Amino acid sequence: MKKPLLSLFLGIFMCLTSQAQENYFFPGETFNPNVPSPSEFLGYKIGDWHTRYDLIVKYFEKLDELSEMASLKTIGYTHELRPKIILTIASEANMANLEEIRLKQLQLADPSQPKPDVSTMPSIIHQGYGVHGNEPSSAEAAMLTAYWLLASQSDLAKNLRENAVVHFDPTVNPDGRDRHSHWANTNKGFPPVADPMDREHNEVWPGGRTNHYWFDLNRDWLPLAHPESQAKIAWYHTWYPNVTTDFHEMGTNSTYFFEPTKPYGSENPVVPRKNYDDINTRFAKYFSKYLDEIGSLYWTKEVFDNSYPGYGSTYPDIHGGLGLVFEQASSRGHLQSSQRGDISFEFTIRNHVRSSLATMEAALDNKDFMHDYLREFFETAVSEGAKDPAKNYVFGDEFDENRNRMFVQFLMDHQIKVYENTDDLSLGGYDFKKGKSWVVPTSQPQYRMVRTMFEEVTEFADSVFYDASTWTMAHAYGMPYAAGPSVKLGEQVTNNTPTPYEFPEGKAYAYLIDWSDYYAPKMLFDLQKAGVHVEIVNRPFTSQTQNGPREFGAGTLMIPMGFQSLSESNVTDELKTLSVVNHQQVYATSTGFNLEGIDLGSNLVGAVTQPKVIMVVGDGVSSYEAGEIWYLLDSELGMPITKVNSDQMGRVNLFDYNTLILPSGNYNSFSESVVNHLKDWINRGGTVISMKTASLWLNQKEIIKESMVARGESTDPKELPFAERSAFEGAKQVGGSIYMARLDLTHPIAYGYNRETLPVYRNNSIFVQPSKDKYLTPIRYTENPLLGGYISDKNLELLKQSASLIVTPVGRGRVINFFDSPNFRGTWFGTNKLFLNAIFFGDKMD
Repeated sequence: MKKPLLSLFLGIFMCLTSQAQENYFFPGETFNPNVPSPSEFLGYKIGDWHTRYDLIVKYFEKLDELSEMASLKTIGYTHELRPKIILTIASEANMANLEEIRLKQLQLADPSQPKPDVSTMPSIIHQGYGVHGNEPSSAEAAMLTAYWLLASQSDLAKNLRENAVVHFDPTVNPDGRDRHSHWANTNKGFPPVADPMDREHNEVWPGGRTNHYWFDLNRDWLPLAHPESQAKIAWYHTWYPNVTTDFHEMGTNSTYFFEPTKPYGSENPVVPRKNYDDINTRFAKYFSKYLDEIGSLYWTKEVFDNSYPGYGSTYPDIHGGLGLVFEQASSRGHLQSSQRGDISFEFTIRNHVRSSLATMEAALDNKDFMHDYLREFFETAVSEGAKDPAKNYVFGDEFDENRNRMFVQFLMDHQIKVYENTDDLSLGGYDFKKGKSWVVPTSQPQYRMVRTMFEEVTEFADSVFYDASTWTMAHAYGMPYAAGPSVKLGEQVTNNTPTPYEFPEGKAYAYLIDWSDYYAPKMLFDLQKAGVHVEIVNRPFTSQTQNGPREFGAGTLMIPMGFQSLSESNVTDELKTLSVVNHQQVYATSTGFNLEGIDLGSNLVGAVTQPKVIMVVGDGVSSYEAGEIWYLLDSELGMPITKVNSDQMGRVNLFDYNTLILPSGNYNSFSESVVNHLKDWINRGGTVISMKTASLWLNQKEIIKESMVARGESTDPKELPFAERSAFEGAKQVGGSIYMARLDLTHPIAYGYNRETLPVYRNNSIFVQPSKDKYLTPIRYTENPLLGGYISDKNLELLKQSASLIVTPVGRGRVINFFDSPNFRGTWFGTNKLFLNAIFFGDKMD
């Protein structure tokens, strides 16, 4: 009899608990008893625990199972194979006609189609939660809000079900959420500990903010480096929601923030003023009303950045909808003390629930207005594009087919129309070849995204940036491009599949692979992994190949058939297979006697050492930068990389590796014995790839001896108002901008590049003089380097005197010092090869 009594007791307890929670979050409301609340389903009060992502999915599955008004769809998977889901809630009638509703919304967003009657169309609302895994209240709010919308008997909920289609993305970043949830739950005290110093409130490196590869997914709506964002954007363009939310958390001593953001200074230049001056103000009244009702403190019109187009709250603004960012004080656990008293997890959840309800009510009340704005947005995009002096952007790199295809696909993923170029053109100092270049017309519905991809902006309303101050994606891809007049358009690109290369027939003396293509490094590593011996030709030459005479640049790979441990047939089979996998053209030559330049047996030809790479991670190291490097080698190259925590370096024998990567960070935690071991290893031939502040540490330890650019005397005023401190000091930072650099094409760091100039990305104020050795500064800035973004006049002058990259010889080894960001956000494909060259050819750089 004990078990039934216990079960009855627990059932009564959970029923009472659920009712108490409903009164806390939704006072005075009644609910459909056939729909379980989150607490009833999970077996604990919302806010008592951080809910694992799989349980959030299961709760949404239960809603889908129980109601004809709910439908769950999996739109993709994370790196760790967690499903990316969308729960859609609407009336049974609207759910039965969901596809018709979706197509009508797409018709509304297409100016070439007749405008539908918006009065008959439901509001399309997308509720997005939890892009940062350790900002956990929003995912709990997602469950409560979905429950309310589906089960509440209030007039507002009924009206929403009848006149809106609401999509819930409960967790944009499932991998990061589970990492943080596990931390918070396993460190929870009974009773909860509010002391900010408690372990629960201080995650270990890298924390739960980021995804599997330590990327901030709230920066990835534009770059689309990761499957979470790729799935999200593909889904977004099937609906074009009228309103999209983006829920966050900030410091525990803060209050609550909702839009509008800081006028002008934090706004995106391509978004119509109507979005900021009218729509944001309309919606803000609802947020204030809902938060006033529960007495929550809030603020608006300050700080938060809406300029970078890769945010979840900005991307919708560039697509005819309203993107909304919400930020609130975080309990960063279950309970934490603040200047206003203890903040509970439950309290933070309620705030985001209130804003979720306010968003839906505002969207419903402004339904027809927002539909009209969606249509107006794309109509004005076409008309403004037609008036743009740049009628087209022409782009293409004749030497790198894979990077071309990647950029074309990237534009298409953002629904930008791309056309084949049918003629050889000379524009903007570039020659664009027919068949190897493309045209993007400005007069198209995605005109504002076209501007985002190609425009260079150097003038701003503000000089302080929360994030990047520029995002010209054509530069990120290292893509030659030019704005031009109207040109003849070829076929619109709909199939971006490359044409396969033919593998050379017959016996070969050697095989040759041009290093210019983006995936040539992957081809090299795959060959080495397969046991194929590969050499590098360090000077340009012309060889007689199966396709006739062909010029090859320095860095060309050579596979000599007379020096292989594998059989000739095995080498050929590996080359055939891997050339298809990596889409690389393989050339064959029957002789080592070249038509021009050095021969294939020259002393300037040598074996490529297979990389054995170790990277320091952990406390003191930039997780973002380490993640960018890990992602590049892991996902783009397929190269395993050993990641060792900084506090474990004393256990590492560096002689097991030939390359050490030091991301930006502070390495003062290294013991004297670790530093001595590092010095010995470099002196004996090791290669260090050092990023920004890591080079400053190496300089401090006198492992390298480079000099900073002299800053001169300060020109700051002796006295300024205290209130101006943030703006004045912030303007001194280099917060993310693009510069033109000049390459020494004869240096191994530049192998694979065919033009002397290359856009580079910089987000730091470290200015180091060029090397005293005139041969070892292979990347410098041009005379007028600024391409896009903000930099103060003083910093620009310092930049012009500094180096982008320096190679420092140390005994028989070397340190390759990067002062820019060659792998920024997994999308700077134009400079990735600089970093990969440092890995593969580091031992040839000094």
